[in-house]
Amino acid sequence: MKKNLSFPFLWMVIVLIIASWESASGQSIQEVQDSASLENQLNYVEDHTRIYDNFRAIREDIFQKMKTNSIDSLNSAKLEIATLNSELTERNVEIETLNTELGRVKNERDQAIRTKDSFTLLGIEMNKGVYTTVLWIIILILAVFGSVMFLLFKRAHVVTAQTQKELGTLQEEYEEHKKNAREKYEKLVVNHHNEIMKLKRG
Repeated sequence: MKKNLSFPFLWMVIVLIIASWESASGQSIQEVQDSASLENQLNYVEDHTRIYDNFRAIREDIFQKMKTNSIDSLNSAKLEIATLNSELTERNVEIETLNTELGRVKNERDQAIRTKDSFTLLGIEMNKGVYTTVLWIIILILAVFGSVMFLLFKRAHVVTAQTQKELGTLQEEYEEHKKNAREKYEKLVVNHHNEIMKLKRG
């Protein structure tokens, strides 16, 4: 019988102690719930309540206040997350715009570098190094061509001079032969005339 009465009595004592403690400290709980963070509120309740038979006794108004605070904190966190996501989207758009602009500027820079380091030859745009190489090849070809033409001209001049010399010698020989032939002819005509005169006399 004592055993059966002791359990309800003990339970009532605990409930009265908790109730009297909560009543005495209600103002402090109210202040905590009105000003502290949700984590501090939970810690405060945890520190100032007792566990009996795996149950924690919390006054209904305190529970409702914590529920309201929790929902408010959750909604505030959701709103902050939505705001941060919106700002993140804006930042991503700005970053994408800046990346696009950066790509355009890089293309313009590369084009400017290519234009600076390139030349146009016969309507063909080429690198400065290639242009220099082609130019030197053209100069070398022209130099070789000029050298060949000079050698050919010099050779032709030598051949012409030699030919003129040979032609002069040949002309001299011809004149000499012509002179000899004329003298021989004249001598033959004189002899022939003398023979005719002898025949007439005889």
